[in-house]
Amino acid sequence: MATPSHVVPLRALLIGLPLLSLLIVFQLLHRPAPLPTPLRTHAHAQPSSAAAAEAEEALVNSPSSLSSSSSTTPARESQLRSEPTSLRHVVFGIASSSRTLPLRLPLLRLWLRAPARAFLFLDAPAPAPVVAGGLPRGLALRVSADASRFPYTHPRGLPSAVRVARIAGELVAALRQEEEEGRRAPPRWLVLADDDTAFVLPNLLRALREYDHREPWYLGARSESAAQNAWHGFAMAYGGAGIAVSWPLARRLARALDSCVLRYPHLYGSDARIYACLAELGVELTHEPGFHQIDLHGDISGLLRAHPLSPLVSLHHLDHVYPLYPGMDRTRAMKHFFRAANADPARILQQTVCYDRKRSLTVSIAWGYSVQVFKGNVLLPDLLAVQKTFVPWKRGRNVTDVYMFNTKHVPRDECKRGALFFLKSISSGEGKTETTYNRQPPRKCSHDLMPLRNLSMIKVTAEQLRLVPGKALRRHCCDILPSPSDTTMDINIRKCKDDELIAMHS
Repeated sequence: MATPSHVVPLRALLIGLPLLSLLIVFQLLHRPAPLPTPLRTHAHAQPSSAAAAEAEEALVNSPSSLSSSSSTTPARESQLRSEPTSLRHVVFGIASSSRTLPLRLPLLRLWLRAPARAFLFLDAPAPAPVVAGGLPRGLALRVSADASRFPYTHPRGLPSAVRVARIAGELVAALRQEEEEGRRAPPRWLVLADDDTAFVLPNLLRALREYDHREPWYLGARSESAAQNAWHGFAMAYGGAGIAVSWPLARRLARALDSCVLRYPHLYGSDARIYACLAELGVELTHEPGFHQIDLHGDISGLLRAHPLSPLVSLHHLDHVYPLYPGMDRTRAMKHFFRAANADPARILQQTVCYDRKRSLTVSIAWGYSVQVFKGNVLLPDLLAVQKTFVPWKRGRNVTDVYMFNTKHVPRDECKRGALFFLKSISSGEGKTETTYNRQPPRKCSHDLMPLRNLSMIKVTAEQLRLVPGKALRRHCCDILPSPSDTTMDINIRKCKDDELIAMHS
């Protein structure tokens, strides 16, 4: 019987099988080893030391790292994506006006520095003397596009809120053009703020490094005032404190912004419009406690002395509160503040509490700002509550004095308050800082009734605080050192031991 043409003869099959097996074995033995799978870069990666941080900044600021993505190799693109976020990856969109710009330039000069870039949007061209006087490095002025076609119906707000909300879209469009022309790679983060907002940039970077910039992140903080949140919303980031949006989300926001603004003419501010648009994109706020709107008036020292454990990122409304340090105007006070913030950014305003068991004293340090010394044993939770030295943002009969943190009243009798000291000087070297704090005498308490009336100066020594993203934060401890005189007090801040309690008796 003839074999069909499509059937392999049995003899040929028996001969071919061993040859085929030998060929397969030969190929397996001589195949090149596969390339290792690239490691997924952890969003928390960062330099582990000051030297590594300097090396990282040098790398990301080198000319080769600033080339556009179209001219880089796949390996270089992978390297750029894995680099920790640095200042060159952040762009600021700052809301201002031709009237307020001259008043706010001193504050901008204090915190803004290259390679960070900031675009300051005005309602009209800046006055010629302002431009002639020079701008901070990295700052560019732009006049906002005409927004008169967009409705605004809130009865008590300002239509300029529409112009300010559209800054995000205008800025993304401008940077997209730079990217398409091959002049610059896109940033990782867009940070929106007002011209009276001050940032501690190293702490902002630390906060941003906690998040994968390729994902849709919306970061910021609520108002300190419960009433403000009730009126405007608990779910949004308040614009004065700063709003950080990852760049992929910023691009989506820019595409939807104008149509979104048309749907929300009744909202009060620009930040409410940004929130509404991001909510429509399915993104919610991630709260970062280091951002501060400062919806308060008067003396905010009580808030600053009880800053949360998170590093300070921003302060807003500084023109609406007293100067941070007594005896100074606002400009001098902010310069004084930034001397400490630049010396040890992670530690600025961090509260450290220690106890002198022999003399029964309690000391609360807001590093770089002030020190309070109390007679007796003041329990730690009482010191962590914010002293209400300020008054509410809104005033009137129906305003509730309720805030988004624990508060306590300040004794009316100044003689019953703790001894108060404010930062006098700071020096740093070899990874350590030494700060001194001078006594601020009470105005309505005689010298004979003053608590600890002989104590006039406190010196605090500490190692510079190095924080690693992804690691849990823990409050530091401190020791009151023996002193030859009752006019001075020496304190050393250190890490707490594993099981150490911050208490008078433990």
